[in-house]
Amino acid sequence: QVQLVESGGGLVQAGGSRRLSCASSGRTFSSHAMGWFRLAPGKKREFVAAVNWNGAFTKYADSVKGRFTISRDNAKNTVYLQMNSLQAEDTAVYYCASYSGPDYSAYEPDYWGQGTQVTVSS
Repeated sequence: QVQLVESGGGLVQAGGSRRLSCASSGRTFSSHAMGWFRLAPGKKREFVAAVNWNGAFTKYADSVKGRFTISRDNAKNTVYLQMNSLQAEDTAVYYCASYSGPDYSAYEPDYWGQGTQVTVSS
């Protein structure tokens, strides 16, 4: 059974940084693209970032481009989201997702983590 466990959430001041981690288990991590999504109160779930199976290709939402960086360590079965210049609008529950294949542009997420809260105080 695939399990995704996020960590790193918390309270941060506007302009600050935070790094989220997501540890994966239950299937071959390096065979799957990974992504981050977020859900803010009163809003729909929003795509944040994705990385392909080997880390060579990434994609970002326009709202985080230039501020957030997604990366992965296949030796540790972990994907990261480095968040810089955080703004109040980034406040949300952040979810890690595993895609059903190696390329985020051709596959969809099929497993989700439980989420980690990030709160940015202004």
